[in-house]
Amino acid sequence: MKKGYMIIGIIIMSFNSLYQYSWNVFEPLLKTGLNVSLVQIEVAFTLFAIFSTGFQGIGGYFADKNGPRNVGILSAVLSSTGFLGTSFIHSLYLFYILWSLGSIGEGILYGISTNLAVKWFKGRRGFAVGFVSLGFGLGAAVANIFIAEAVSFRTPMLIIGVSEIIILPVLLMKAKYPETETLTGEKTSKNLKNKRFWILYISFILGAVPLIVVSASFGYIGETLPLVEFTILVSLFPLLSGVSRPILGYISDLIGRIKVVMLIDLFLILGSIFLIFRLYIFAIIFIGFFGGAMISMYFSLVGDIFGSKFSTANNGVFYTGKAISGFIGSTIFAALFILNHNISFLFVLISSIGAILFLIASVPKGKIKV
Repeated sequence: MKKGYMIIGIIIMSFNSLYQYSWNVFEPLLKTGLNVSLVQIEVAFTLFAIFSTGFQGIGGYFADKNGPRNVGILSAVLSSTGFLGTSFIHSLYLFYILWSLGSIGEGILYGISTNLAVKWFKGRRGFAVGFVSLGFGLGAAVANIFIAEAVSFRTPMLIIGVSEIIILPVLLMKAKYPETETLTGEKTSKNLKNKRFWILYISFILGAVPLIVVSASFGYIGETLPLVEFTILVSLFPLLSGVSRPILGYISDLIGRIKVVMLIDLFLILGSIFLIFRLYIFAIIFIGFFGGAMISMYFSLVGDIFGSKFSTANNGVFYTGKAISGFIGSTIFAALFILNHNISFLFVLISSIGAILFLIASVPKGKIKV
């Protein structure tokens, strides 16, 4: 049944990916359909980052304590509500509320899905988490092809919402964590007092910025591109992000998590440079492939260092860094982009450089393998 948990995780993740990786194709439809400005729509992506990350730790606490089944089913209902409700609304503020509720569900489901892999597959944790996280990209890669052809956001969101509320609760009824007696690790409250946790946290925040920028903002960064090229890139981006996770996860099982995360940061720096020079195809390839694996790599790393007994809560707290990255990579980047395109792209490069510096600072001497 262990492999069955990976299948449950990857299907849930495929639906989760629509909140982030389908944003680029939904954004112009929402802007037009609700008749609002770009910045007003970008606020919704920031709300997604805040609520999905802010509630993941809370949901993770109950999942670690009572199992993932009940909290997962409730989260599936919330996630589907974000799409179902939005398909009927005409108010920007009601959209904010519904999207925030859906984001809460998405965040908790993200934590449950990845930690099915973290807890059940200690020896092959990198590959297992990467395989489950493959869905967080694969789902959007397929959906974006159809969403890009839509003239309104309403029909695609209705279809997604109905599909979620039917499929996800059925899968989550089968979800289960190993018995806690077989797992090791300190409580989250103790880990939060560890300086290494917070250095890694800052590294994660900065390293996620390039990925968030492309996820949230490529809709207007690439607005001068031909429609066919734009559609290919917004579909290629989540596909690359998903495919990279099991590949880099498998490599990290062989050579060590830290080495692979350093490699990821180096290629994100290169991708950010391509962004500066408007080489969007190369930027999408490097940021999509290497940035997409970053979150799953950090989750695996946190499991390695701090144990898997309370990993859903640990990673939930750690994942709040994405809320900060979301604000930096969407709202702040959008403001800088309006001010000056070059400054906004340079800002992305500086963030990716900062990520590798903090990662290096987090590594104890002689512990590069971990």
